[in-house]
Amino acid sequence: MGSEALMAYRALLRATRKTFAGDMVMLQGSAAEVRKKFEENRHVTSSADLSRLLEEAREASHFISTTIVQAKLNDRGGYEVKPDKEHAGGTLEIPSEEILKKTSK
Repeated sequence: MGSEALMAYRALLRATRKTFAGDMVMLQGSAAEVRKKFEENRHVTSSADLSRLLEEAREASHFISTTIVQAKLNDRGGYEVKPDKEHAGGTLEIPSEEILKKTSK
């Protein structure tokens, strides 16, 4: 199961690096959160628990890759969203201007 956990860990980090490319705050925060979750469960030995945790990691990686799209501030002062092919068929939820202003500071 160790190699499976390592693969899941790397997949999550790849998903966050791609999704949050160029956003150092989110890159660092998401990497720290992924590491924290894996560290919290480092000593889990139950096969059932390990299977559940690995499935949760796979689901999280898929969610990050297919659901989250990073809005970027453009030259005109607005935000642009450029979904990838992985996001096809998804629902777009646009955050309020208030949320966007808080996160761009």
